[in-house]
Amino acid sequence: MASFSAAVLLLQIFVCFEAVVGAALQKHSNSISPGTSLTPITQPNSWQSPSRRFALGFYQQGSGFLVGIWLVGASQNITVWTANRDYPPVSSNAMLEFTTKGKLLLRTGQSEDRSISTTASASFASMLDSGNFVLYSKDFVVIWQSFDFPTDTILGGQILPNGHSLFSSFSETNHSTGKFRLKMQYDGNLVAYPASTEDISVDAYWTTTLSYRRGCTAYTRCRDTLNPQSHLDLNSSIYLNSNGSLLLINNTDSTTIQSLSHSSHSNNTVVHRATLDIDGNFRLYSHPSVNSEPVIEWKAIDNMCDVKSFCGFNSYCTLNDNKPYCSCIPGADFLDHDQQSTGCERNFTKLTRCKDGKKNEFYDIITMDNLKSEDRPYYEAEMTKDDCSKSCLEDCLCDASISKSGYCMKFMLPLRYIMRQSSGAEYSSSTIFFKVGTKSIRSNNHIPPYPQLVVTTSKKALMIILVLCLSLVTYSCFALAFSGLFIFKHRVLKYRMLLETGSSGLIEEFTLRLYSYNELRKATNGFKEKLGQGSFGTVYRGALYKGKKLIAVKRLEKVVEEGEKEFRAEMRAIGRTRHKNLVRLLGYCAEGSKRLLVYEFMSNGSLADLLFRAQRRPDWTERVRIGLDVARGILYLHEECEAPTLHCDIKPHNILLDEFWTAKISDFGLAKLLMPDQTRTFTQVRGTRGYLAPEWQKNIPITVKVDVYSYGIVLLEIVCCRRNIEVNVLEPEEVVLSNWVYKCFVARELNKLVGGEEVDKKILENMVKVGLWCIQDEPVLRPSMKSVVLMLEGITDIATPPCPTNSSM
Repeated sequence: MASFSAAVLLLQIFVCFEAVVGAALQKHSNSISPGTSLTPITQPNSWQSPSRRFALGFYQQGSGFLVGIWLVGASQNITVWTANRDYPPVSSNAMLEFTTKGKLLLRTGQSEDRSISTTASASFASMLDSGNFVLYSKDFVVIWQSFDFPTDTILGGQILPNGHSLFSSFSETNHSTGKFRLKMQYDGNLVAYPASTEDISVDAYWTTTLSYRRGCTAYTRCRDTLNPQSHLDLNSSIYLNSNGSLLLINNTDSTTIQSLSHSSHSNNTVVHRATLDIDGNFRLYSHPSVNSEPVIEWKAIDNMCDVKSFCGFNSYCTLNDNKPYCSCIPGADFLDHDQQSTGCERNFTKLTRCKDGKKNEFYDIITMDNLKSEDRPYYEAEMTKDDCSKSCLEDCLCDASISKSGYCMKFMLPLRYIMRQSSGAEYSSSTIFFKVGTKSIRSNNHIPPYPQLVVTTSKKALMIILVLCLSLVTYSCFALAFSGLFIFKHRVLKYRMLLETGSSGLIEEFTLRLYSYNELRKATNGFKEKLGQGSFGTVYRGALYKGKKLIAVKRLEKVVEEGEKEFRAEMRAIGRTRHKNLVRLLGYCAEGSKRLLVYEFMSNGSLADLLFRAQRRPDWTERVRIGLDVARGILYLHEECEAPTLHCDIKPHNILLDEFWTAKISDFGLAKLLMPDQTRTFTQVRGTRGYLAPEWQKNIPITVKVDVYSYGIVLLEIVCCRRNIEVNVLEPEEVVLSNWVYKCFVARELNKLVGGEEVDKKILENMVKVGLWCIQDEPVLRPSMKSVVLMLEGITDIATPPCPTNSSM
């Protein structure tokens, strides 16, 4: 470790020397003193370097502002570094402050402040001509610098050390994390990957010329933890010197291992930068002067179709006049025709139930040559080309297959890495087969002619026709009379039933019916069929109107003060609500000490049964819809009904599913009603362990944010299909769901949460972010349910959540 530290110190000697000298020369003319601040709309809105080539301050992104460093250009400024790049932009009343305590802090103008520097106690700061923003101690020692935290760019004099990565921007105007990353690996190679992948060779699309395969095999992680003492040649970094040479250097002795590009400029006024661009290509640019456009000095990739994930899932790249274009595989269409790099999806419905070899009449095979796929097949065997095509057609799992050199490989969608090969390439002799859907059209081309009637004029024939006509008339009269009697009787009985059930029909939509105890006991067959057990009562299945209307009857078993409060609370809370995501109350019984509630029947049970007890994991799109249904129901209780209502017991057992699998919130026995202008209240602890917000134990006012916390736990359970606390897990860190989710989120390993299930990664990330925001310890950090619904619908951007503190209640 000592030799490694000495090597890194040697690598950074140029940067540190420049910083110290710059401080000594600029302390009086260009230094930034503690207590200095910037705002987005007040000039000056940036701190500039002495040459005015670089500036740090606010730049506009969308309707808001971010803090970053930019290179002043002729036509537009070029952003080279962004602070807190994945946080949402701030408003115009934000402030960037170099505090009196020596810390660089972004005050957002809202409840939270964002730290930019990771240290404090700086005596002064300076924006250097190298593009490096530096904080100094009183002894001119660098205690923090932007060069240590690159985003998508390294500048002249900057290094990218072992284990560090560059991440491309999302777009030219959005500098949040994009689709690609470039990592300086511990195996000595600089390697480019799609951003959402792991460090395995099958995902890499560009690397330096060292032995990249050392320590790596396809579908296995590269050995990033090799012993530096036994592999000193792997202790390397990428260094862009001030002359514009991009070098792979040995950290031990600062010698050059490989030169990626040679400088063509000896003028120190030329600015150089190496950027991982939004298209995934790593390019070296030079900027001769402020008034000149940037010049590409070097680029890693000549053929942009070599960039994996350039075209997204189920699509491949084609060059036309040396420009890359994306095309969908057969049987798929673009997700967004305006942004074709986002990928494609099937344009036909795949059979959910299929028996191998029996449903191939619904599919066809389309053959394409000179394509390859670097995805991992689920099946591989020796097979002829014709047998490979036929085998995929008859295999229910197969969506595509490749035949090459006598081998057949089968794949399932989505396909990530499909590429077109030029003539003479390694895969040019391969053939790929795509399974597409067909529409079965059945037609009758042969219609037998009507038989011809043989007409005679004999008396016998006339007599037969007369008898048939009389019989037909008699039968018709009898049928009309019988039908009239049946219709009359049916209408009379229906009208009589409406009179008997007085509260049905339109009246039932607006009023609660009062039932007698005997009526409900008869409807439930003596409370025979039990549906579930609650905290204050038991729910039974019942039927009214001769079995035509199914109901659920909740009998409160504690009829003393506690049960009476339960009964009155539920009556007040749900009796006045009308929302498709709330279970509807039909009526009640208050006869002596007996208290019963009558609800609409929910035929598909509870969300807990679906998530925790079902034989198979529910479909991802169903889980996404259920999560949004529950959020809309809570939003109605908090903001849209007559009196704001705290449910106080949001959990999967209290979320029921109707015959159309619509999620509805039930069990309002613990609900707390607020006045129309009331936002908080004091009340005793209520709810279920594991879903309780931390403030229940702190003797502080309770707000609607307690429901937001419970919803966050439920949302994470919906995503992962497991309980919040699970003892029977493989790793100890997986016991508490919220802790495990945050660790996977930070490590960019969200695929572990869904067990390899095929899901939309963007929606998965959004749901995880929303869940983590909802379970923050401090109520003020939790979003409102209105914000939750907007974030889940994709209308509002979601900031990166901080680590929640799990109360384990």
